[in-house]
Amino acid sequence: MAIKTIRRWRRLYQRRGVARGQTHLAPPCPRCDGADLDEAAYAELLGWYLGDGHISEGHRDVFNLHIINDRKYPEDNRRLKELMMRVKPGGLPHIRLVPGAVITTISWKHMLCLFPQHGRGRKHERAIVLEDWQHHVVSAHPGPFFRGLFHSDGCRVNNWATRVVAGQKKRYEYGRWQFVNVSEDIRGLCTWALDIVEIPWRQSSWKTISVSRREAVAALDALIGPKS
Repeated sequence: MAIKTIRRWRRLYQRRGVARGQTHLAPPCPRCDGADLDEAAYAELLGWYLGDGHISEGHRDVFNLHIINDRKYPEDNRRLKELMMRVKPGGLPHIRLVPGAVITTISWKHMLCLFPQHGRGRKHERAIVLEDWQHHVVSAHPGPFFRGLFHSDGCRVNNWATRVVAGQKKRYEYGRWQFVNVSEDIRGLCTWALDIVEIPWRQSSWKTISVSRREAVAALDALIGPKS
Protein backbone atom coordinates (compact mmCIF):
# COMPACT_ATOMS: atom_id res chain seq x y z
CA MET A 1 0.00 0.00 0.00
CA ALA A 2 1.32 3.42 -0.92
CA ILE A 3 2.57 5.66 1.88
CA LYS A 4 0.59 8.56 0.40
CA THR A 5 -2.62 6.55 0.78
CA ILE A 6 -1.91 5.84 4.44
CA ARG A 7 -1.14 9.51 5.07
CA ARG A 8 -4.36 10.54 3.34
CA TRP A 9 -6.38 8.14 5.52
CA ARG A 10 -4.64 9.42 8.62
CA ARG A 11 -5.46 13.03 7.75
CA LEU A 12 -9.08 12.02 7.12
CA TYR A 13 -9.29 10.30 10.52
CA GLN A 14 -7.84 13.36 12.22
CA ARG A 15 -10.30 15.75 10.54
CA ARG A 16 -13.26 13.57 11.46
CA GLY A 17 -12.11 12.80 15.00
CA VAL A 18 -11.88 9.05 14.42
CA ALA A 19 -9.23 7.03 16.21
CA ARG A 20 -6.68 5.36 13.95
CA GLY A 21 -7.40 1.76 13.14
CA GLN A 22 -11.18 2.14 13.01
CA THR A 23 -12.72 0.98 9.76
CA HIS A 24 -15.61 3.42 9.78
CA LEU A 25 -15.87 7.16 9.33
CA ALA A 26 -17.11 9.46 12.05
CA PRO A 27 -20.83 10.19 11.66
CA PRO A 28 -21.93 13.61 10.43
CA CYS A 29 -22.83 16.17 13.07
CA PRO A 30 -26.52 16.96 13.70
CA ARG A 31 -25.64 20.64 14.18
CA CYS A 32 -22.95 21.17 11.52
CA ASP A 33 -24.14 18.76 8.86
CA GLY A 34 -27.87 18.51 9.53
CA ALA A 35 -27.68 14.81 10.39
CA ASP A 36 -30.57 13.16 12.21
CA LEU A 37 -30.39 13.28 16.00
CA ASP A 38 -32.00 10.71 18.27
CA GLU A 39 -33.66 13.39 20.37
CA ALA A 40 -34.93 11.11 23.15
CA ALA A 41 -31.47 9.63 23.66
CA TYR A 42 -29.91 13.08 23.51
CA ALA A 43 -32.34 14.52 26.09
CA GLU A 44 -31.45 11.73 28.50
CA LEU A 45 -27.71 12.05 27.88
CA LEU A 46 -28.00 15.82 28.40
CA GLY A 47 -29.58 15.14 31.80
CA TRP A 48 -26.71 12.81 32.69
CA TYR A 49 -24.17 15.41 31.58
CA LEU A 50 -25.78 18.13 33.69
CA GLY A 51 -25.85 15.78 36.66
CA ASP A 52 -22.64 13.76 36.76
CA GLY A 53 -20.87 14.50 33.50
CA HIS A 54 -17.98 16.57 32.26
CA ILE A 55 -16.12 17.12 29.01
CA SER A 56 -12.36 17.09 28.51
CA GLU A 57 -10.29 18.05 25.49
CA GLY A 58 -8.21 15.33 23.90
CA HIS A 59 -5.78 15.34 21.01
CA ARG A 60 -6.40 16.89 17.59
CA ASP A 61 -9.52 18.85 18.63
CA VAL A 62 -11.36 15.75 19.82
CA PHE A 63 -13.49 16.20 22.96
CA ASN A 64 -14.41 13.46 25.41
CA LEU A 65 -17.73 13.23 27.23
CA HIS A 66 -17.34 11.42 30.56
CA ILE A 67 -20.26 10.27 32.72
CA ILE A 68 -19.49 8.85 36.16
CA ASN A 69 -22.05 6.66 37.91
CA ASP A 70 -22.20 4.34 40.91
CA ARG A 71 -21.21 0.74 40.18
CA LYS A 72 -24.26 -0.55 42.05
CA TYR A 73 -26.48 0.51 39.14
CA PRO A 74 -25.38 -1.83 36.31
CA GLU A 75 -28.48 -1.26 34.17
CA ASP A 76 -27.97 2.50 34.23
CA ASN A 77 -24.32 2.03 33.26
CA ARG A 78 -25.30 -0.30 30.43
CA ARG A 79 -27.90 2.21 29.28
CA LEU A 80 -25.35 5.03 29.31
CA LYS A 81 -23.26 3.15 26.75
CA GLU A 82 -26.36 2.61 24.62
CA LEU A 83 -27.33 6.30 24.83
CA MET A 84 -23.90 7.40 23.67
CA MET A 85 -24.05 5.03 20.70
CA ARG A 86 -27.49 6.36 19.76
CA VAL A 87 -26.36 9.98 19.92
CA LYS A 88 -23.15 9.20 18.01
CA PRO A 89 -24.04 6.32 15.66
CA GLY A 90 -21.07 4.02 15.20
CA GLY A 91 -19.35 5.43 18.27
CA LEU A 92 -17.45 3.12 20.58
CA PRO A 93 -17.80 4.20 24.23
CA HIS A 94 -14.96 3.37 26.59
CA ILE A 95 -15.71 1.92 30.04
CA ARG A 96 -13.33 2.52 32.94
CA LEU A 97 -13.80 1.09 36.42
CA VAL A 98 -12.72 3.18 39.39
CA PRO A 99 -13.32 2.49 43.09
CA GLY A 100 -17.10 2.42 43.56
CA ALA A 101 -17.93 3.90 40.17
CA VAL A 102 -18.01 3.39 36.41
CA ILE A 103 -16.84 6.09 33.99
CA THR A 104 -18.37 5.84 30.52
CA THR A 105 -16.67 7.95 27.85
CA ILE A 106 -17.39 8.77 24.21
CA SER A 107 -15.13 10.92 22.00
CA TRP A 108 -16.04 13.16 19.09
CA LYS A 109 -14.82 16.31 17.39
CA HIS A 110 -18.41 17.56 17.42
CA MET A 111 -19.04 17.05 21.14
CA LEU A 112 -19.19 20.79 21.83
CA CYS A 113 -21.76 21.21 19.07
CA LEU A 114 -24.13 19.04 21.10
CA PHE A 115 -23.02 20.19 24.56
CA PRO A 116 -22.32 23.93 24.21
CA GLN A 117 -22.62 24.28 28.00
CA HIS A 118 -19.03 23.07 28.31
CA GLY A 119 -16.63 25.67 29.64
CA ARG A 120 -13.83 26.32 32.07
CA GLY A 121 -14.35 25.44 35.70
CA ARG A 122 -17.09 23.51 37.42
CA LYS A 123 -20.64 23.66 36.15
CA HIS A 124 -21.92 25.41 39.28
CA GLU A 125 -19.28 28.13 38.84
CA ARG A 126 -20.49 29.20 35.39
CA ALA A 127 -23.79 29.92 33.70
CA ILE A 128 -25.63 26.87 32.36
CA VAL A 129 -28.17 28.00 29.76
CA LEU A 130 -29.77 25.79 27.12
CA GLU A 131 -29.83 26.94 23.52
CA ASP A 132 -33.18 27.23 21.74
CA TRP A 133 -32.80 23.89 19.95
CA GLN A 134 -32.03 22.18 23.27
CA HIS A 135 -35.15 23.70 24.83
CA HIS A 136 -37.12 22.24 21.94
CA VAL A 137 -35.62 18.76 22.46
CA VAL A 138 -36.25 18.74 26.22
CA SER A 139 -39.79 20.09 25.80
CA ALA A 140 -40.51 17.24 23.39
CA HIS A 141 -38.82 14.58 25.55
CA PRO A 142 -39.08 15.60 29.23
CA GLY A 143 -39.22 12.01 30.51
CA PRO A 144 -35.78 11.01 29.20
CA PHE A 145 -34.38 14.34 30.43
CA PHE A 146 -35.72 13.61 33.93
CA ARG A 147 -34.27 10.10 33.79
CA GLY A 148 -30.83 11.52 33.13
CA LEU A 149 -31.13 14.15 35.85
CA PHE A 150 -32.68 12.04 38.61
CA HIS A 151 -30.71 8.87 37.88
CA SER A 152 -27.46 10.85 38.09
CA ASP A 153 -27.93 13.49 40.80
CA GLY A 154 -31.18 12.24 42.29
CA CYS A 155 -32.57 9.54 44.53
CA ARG A 156 -35.88 8.04 45.56
CA VAL A 157 -36.29 7.79 49.32
CA ASN A 158 -39.03 6.51 51.60
CA ASN A 159 -40.17 8.95 54.27
CA TRP A 160 -42.59 8.27 57.07
CA ALA A 161 -45.07 10.15 59.20
CA THR A 162 -47.39 9.32 62.08
CA ARG A 163 -51.07 10.11 62.33
CA VAL A 164 -53.64 9.45 65.02
CA VAL A 165 -56.58 7.45 63.63
CA ALA A 166 -59.46 6.43 65.90
CA GLY A 167 -57.32 7.19 68.92
CA GLN A 168 -54.39 5.08 67.71
CA LYS A 169 -51.11 6.31 66.34
CA LYS A 170 -50.34 4.84 62.93
CA ARG A 171 -47.21 5.11 60.84
CA TYR A 172 -47.40 5.87 57.13
CA GLU A 173 -44.61 5.59 54.60
CA TYR A 174 -44.46 7.54 51.36
CA GLY A 175 -41.95 7.86 48.56
CA ARG A 176 -40.17 11.00 47.50
CA TRP A 177 -37.88 11.89 44.63
CA GLN A 178 -35.08 14.36 45.32
CA PHE A 179 -32.74 16.08 42.88
CA VAL A 180 -29.62 17.53 44.47
CA ASN A 181 -27.33 19.88 42.55
CA VAL A 182 -25.34 22.90 43.69
CA SER A 183 -25.86 24.73 40.38
CA GLU A 184 -28.81 27.11 40.57
CA ASP A 185 -29.09 27.05 36.78
CA ILE A 186 -29.27 23.24 36.61
CA ARG A 187 -31.86 23.13 39.40
CA GLY A 188 -33.79 25.72 37.41
CA LEU A 189 -33.74 23.51 34.32
CA CYS A 190 -35.08 20.63 36.41
CA THR A 191 -37.98 22.67 37.79
CA TRP A 192 -38.70 24.23 34.38
CA ALA A 193 -39.09 20.74 32.89
CA LEU A 194 -41.22 19.59 35.85
CA ASP A 195 -43.52 22.54 35.22
CA ILE A 196 -43.87 21.48 31.57
CA VAL A 197 -45.39 18.13 32.60
CA GLU A 198 -47.25 19.72 35.55
CA ILE A 199 -45.48 17.70 38.23
CA PRO A 200 -45.55 19.75 41.47
CA TRP A 201 -42.26 20.25 43.26
CA ARG A 202 -40.76 22.27 46.07
CA GLN A 203 -37.28 23.37 47.05
CA SER A 204 -36.63 21.54 50.32
CA SER A 205 -33.14 23.02 50.78
CA TRP A 206 -30.93 25.46 48.93
CA LYS A 207 -29.62 22.68 46.67
CA THR A 208 -32.47 20.14 46.73
CA ILE A 209 -35.62 19.89 44.61
CA SER A 210 -38.23 17.49 46.05
CA VAL A 211 -41.20 15.77 44.43
CA SER A 212 -43.27 14.52 47.36
CA ARG A 213 -46.99 14.43 46.62
CA ARG A 214 -48.23 10.91 46.05
CA GLU A 215 -49.65 11.55 42.58
CA ALA A 216 -46.54 13.53 41.60
CA VAL A 217 -44.21 10.74 42.70
CA ALA A 218 -46.30 8.23 40.76
CA ALA A 219 -46.13 10.42 37.65
CA LEU A 220 -42.36 10.75 37.92
CA ASP A 221 -42.01 7.00 38.59
CA ALA A 222 -43.88 6.33 35.35
CA LEU A 223 -41.60 8.66 33.40
CA ILE A 224 -38.18 7.59 34.65
CA GLY A 225 -38.44 4.22 36.39
CA PRO A 226 -36.19 3.11 39.27
CA LYS A 227 -32.44 3.48 39.40
CA SER A 228 -30.99 0.04 38.72
